[in-house]
Parts: sequence; structure tokens; C-alpha cells
Amino acid sequence: MSDELMDASHDASVEDAPAPPLKVERPRDEFGRPLPMGSENRLHLEPFELLPLPEVEALAIEHFNAGRYFGAHEAWETAWRLERGEPDEEFFKGLSQIGAGYTHYLRGNTHGARALLERGLPRIEPYGPHHRGVDVAALLATSRAHRDAFTEADRSKSALPSIDPPRA
Repeated sequence: MSDELMDASHDASVEDAPAPPLKVERPRDEFGRPLPMGSENRLHLEPFELLPLPEVEALAIEHFNAGRYFGAHEAWETAWRLERGEPDEEFFKGLSQIGAGYTHYLRGNTHGARALLERGLPRIEPYGPHHRGVDVAALLATSRAHRDAFTEADRSKSALPSIDPPRA
């Protein structure tokens, strides 16, 4: 068989191959926890990966300040991916972890809340007192106090304390 015929037959077999199945988004609750397939999705987020970075940042802060920490986490995680290899990569990674920490708080997961705040706080500290629309100094102060309270609750195996919502 000539190379031209092989190329033509190869192209035909590629065209005849079945398309890969579409990824089915798993429904989630308002805290980002997966729900059983077929359940109603209760989490509605913007398509962060399709938006320009400034819009993703603004939405992250909006979600965070409204107490929608999973949405903030997802938006800042997108910003982190967009900024890989750039000077603000660690900033967005830290904010994403802080958003995840507060998501765990809302879910009642003491250990996860403490651990993710512990990981995220040192990452944003070098960027203070204000950076990219975030009041880093205020967020650090509030989140450190929350981390300490979560650490005590985790150590004593007691319930998570009530907290005043943090703001970015």
C-alpha cells in the first residue's frame, strides 16, 4: 500500500472512531461536596477557566466575602493555574488553600480547616499588606486567629467554634 493510501486509510479510521464520551459533571451541594449522580446540582459557579484573570480575581473576592468559600477556592485555584511560573503563583495558591480551609470549616471538618489555613497563610504573607485587591494584612490576622481556634478544637476533639466571617 502506498504512503498516500495508508494516510488516507488512517484518516478514515480516525474519522470513524467513536468520539470519547462527554465528561458528566457530578452534582454538588452548596459546599462543593459531591452528590449522587442524578441528584439536583446545588452549586452554580461561573466558568472561571473561560474568564480573563482580572474577572476571576474579582469573582474570587466576591465569593469569599459572601461566605461562598468553595467558589472562592475554585476561582483562586484557576488564577493559580493561570499564573503558573509567574510571581503571583504562590499568592493564588495560598488564597486557594485558605478558601478550601474555610470550605472545610463550613463542612464541619476541624482538621481540614486547620491544615489548609496552615498551608495557605505563609504563602500569602510576603504579599501584604495589600495585593491584587486583597487586604492581605487583615486576612492574615483574622485567619491566624481562626487557625488557632481550629487547632485548639482539633487538639481537644471539640466542636468547631463560631467565627466572624473573614474578608479578603
